[in-house]
Amino acid sequence: MTGISRARGAGLPVAVWAVTRVVVLLCVLRVLVLPGPDVTTDVSVIYQGWFEVLTTGTFPLDDVTWQYPPAAALAVLAPGLLPLDYAPAFYALVLAADAAALALFLRAGRRPGHRPAGAWVWIAGVALLGPTAYARYDLLVTAVAAAALFAAVRRPRVAGALVAFGALLKVWPALLLTGAALRGRRAGALWRSAAGSAAGLTLFFVAAAPGALAFLTFQRDRGTEIESLGALAFHIARHYGWSGQVLLNYGSVEFLGPGVPLVSTLALALSVAALGWLVLWRVHARERTPTTLCDAAFTATLLFTTTSRVISPQYMLWLVGLAAVCMTVRGSRQAPAAALVLLATGVTLLEFPVGFAHVVASDLRGIALLALRNGLLVAASLLACRRLWTQARGPVRGLPGSVELIAARSAAGDTAAPLTAPAAASHRPATDG
Repeated sequence: MTGISRARGAGLPVAVWAVTRVVVLLCVLRVLVLPGPDVTTDVSVIYQGWFEVLTTGTFPLDDVTWQYPPAAALAVLAPGLLPLDYAPAFYALVLAADAAALALFLRAGRRPGHRPAGAWVWIAGVALLGPTAYARYDLLVTAVAAAALFAAVRRPRVAGALVAFGALLKVWPALLLTGAALRGRRAGALWRSAAGSAAGLTLFFVAAAPGALAFLTFQRDRGTEIESLGALAFHIARHYGWSGQVLLNYGSVEFLGPGVPLVSTLALALSVAALGWLVLWRVHARERTPTTLCDAAFTATLLFTTTSRVISPQYMLWLVGLAAVCMTVRGSRQAPAAALVLLATGVTLLEFPVGFAHVVASDLRGIALLALRNGLLVAASLLACRRLWTQARGPVRGLPGSVELIAARSAAGDTAAPLTAPAAASHRPATDG
């Protein structure tokens, strides 16, 4: 009876997932066409071009738009394993990763101390982003990140390996370790596994093909992307005679001209300030709860996304996935910030691809959409920070890290302990790092 009830409980979310994903697939296959630029050119032109270079045994050394860590090559090469044309094979691969992520959330939601809300956040968030969710490889990275967080308690070595693999896919999953404990047997296993796996995988890719670390220099000359928080200043300045221009640069549509280097520097300063806040939080945090790892990972990723000089539409997938993990763990206090992230994801679809011409033109509609989306991200960041800070200010002394806490509860028979611890006419966000 338990299996039957579980199957019935999963029936509705699976059905809603299937309906929404059919719509997304019809969009990327161009059966349904949304207004705005074709979001699939990143797959059919850029990814496929990289695929052809990678099959020769080298990374795209002469292409500055290749701005990814070396494991990204695996995501680009994987569609070649399927008996389909490149683009349909890529979409099939993303669909499979999406389904695996849903299964992960549904399974975790049935565990003691967990809830099914995370699966619904995942279903809604991917659907709200529309075809961009399937026309970039970020969904695969997010699925790896979610798996790492869910594995952190009982399988810290597996979690560490997944964090390392995710970071070598697209860097940001390294932020999953923001709230990880530094002491304790399980914490040590997590950190050693992450460091060892990262080192081993990096050496493998460096030995396997030339150019594995070229992305480190290709990122250096990026400007201010027109969807970023700092770009709002130039959207408004264009109405008052600003002499700069909007150009496709380093794979994304960016502002170039007077003041852009200053705004890019200010964005970097904000990111450094975010890092400083996170360090301060760790120093002053007196209590670690079973939700600390996922809440800290969500907050850190939200902070660095919001302050980045590039906020490409697919970045919202990172936030949706981590918000879904938080909403799966009963006791997380990030529900308000997660709700704001979902709203921002829906606005992102209206901004890109639907209203992207307005954004490029910096007209009233484009500015309003960007101000709303970025305003929601700022609000979510501030709210997430406040809740993470107050959550960790408890009076408990000598409390072990979240991994050890959950293990201790499990050993004591506390079944309520959660099982989770710690980028022109065409937009080209796939080349954004």
